[in-house]
Amino acid sequence: MRGRFITLEGSEGSGKSTNLAWVHQYLEQLGHRVALTREPGGTPLAERIRALLLDARETAMHSDTELLLMFAARAQHIHERILPTLERGEWVLCDRFTDASYAYQGYGRGIPLERIAQLESWVQGSLRPDLTLFLDLPVEIGLQRAGERGEADRFEREQLGFFERVRQGYLAQAEREPQRYRVIDASLPLPDVQSQLAAVLEDWLHG
Repeated sequence: MRGRFITLEGSEGSGKSTNLAWVHQYLEQLGHRVALTREPGGTPLAERIRALLLDARETAMHSDTELLLMFAARAQHIHERILPTLERGEWVLCDRFTDASYAYQGYGRGIPLERIAQLESWVQGSLRPDLTLFLDLPVEIGLQRAGERGEADRFEREQLGFFERVRQGYLAQAEREPQRYRVIDASLPLPDVQSQLAAVLEDWLHG
């Protein structure tokens, strides 16, 4: 049987890395074999594209270039890593996926959503996440947390308005696809965030 595909989404400072590791451990403790990966990245080639996308020196990168590089990395990731893992019956837990392209390049940069949908259909075919966990919190809190981590990458240097649009993009997607999306209040203390995640996963696994 095909494995399950779960994605974790969230903007800067939402605690994705910490909670991704927690979800991974939670699922493996239940007996599932789960491959942990990320976007952009997940394969050697896609990781090189990631480095280019996050490089703060690339200030002249056009939004179309950014979008196409995201999907180039995604195409490699899907065919080299995600699909083979799912076809083996293992699960995939991914730090961001195409919802991030809609949020960042669509709502954030202003690229028409129809253009992103065309790339999604071309690159992914019928592949979509089975479950998407969105770690939501006010932008000001997220940026404050992210600023404590060290030097900002190319995306983290964007203005407040950009991240407000990104957040609204995620919330709009969650409203459109309530059967797939689960919104987690990431502004709460970490134990409370993980309690929410546990409740959502338990309900989804038994639903």
